[in-house]
Amino acid sequence: MLNKRQFISTGIAMGGLGLAGANAQTAKPEYTLPEEFLPREVRIRDKLPAGEIHVDPNRFVLYLTLPKRRAIRYTVGVGRGNLYHDGTFYVGAKREWPSWKPTPAMMKREPAAYKNFLPGRRYEKGMPGGPNNPLGARAIYLYDKRGDSYLRIHGTNAPRTIGTAVSNGCARLVNPHVIDLYDRVSEGARVVLYKKANAGPSHS
Repeated sequence: MLNKRQFISTGIAMGGLGLAGANAQTAKPEYTLPEEFLPREVRIRDKLPAGEIHVDPNRFVLYLTLPKRRAIRYTVGVGRGNLYHDGTFYVGAKREWPSWKPTPAMMKREPAAYKNFLPGRRYEKGMPGGPNNPLGARAIYLYDKRGDSYLRIHGTNAPRTIGTAVSNGCARLVNPHVIDLYDRVSEGARVVLYKKANAGPSHS
């Protein structure tokens, strides 16, 4: 069980990071992410090692820690209902434009939604990477001591899902933001997914 950490944002330090295409590269170009959803560099209270990922599902934010008590804050979508799983993980793999196949649990839960992944169907071996793939432009694969946890931090071309609990347990960012995160985080980096309901980092 994770203890609540005093991982506190003390205010916006640098404003938006000015990522190229931050509001573009979406499924519906007419939709613009709210400005408060854009990545920002913030100050944190704890002196955490640089290069870690911390996800607070209560506020739909992901922090990538930087040196000198700073972090980049991204807005994410998280797992819905009881599909969100807290815990401590590490980055076991990274993929650009990853292929994807639903887990057996997902197929059992929603068989009609994933019928094209059944034996003999179009995506029996998985959906190739590309703009329509649910994992988006990049995927960061979370592992624990048993190996692949089947949890991912990944992209999406559905920007309206950011800031909501909608996924099958993973954390999602719009494609430009996940590309930025992907380029900054290293394999082996520690990833902390905080519990729902007041167990994640608190904000001032």
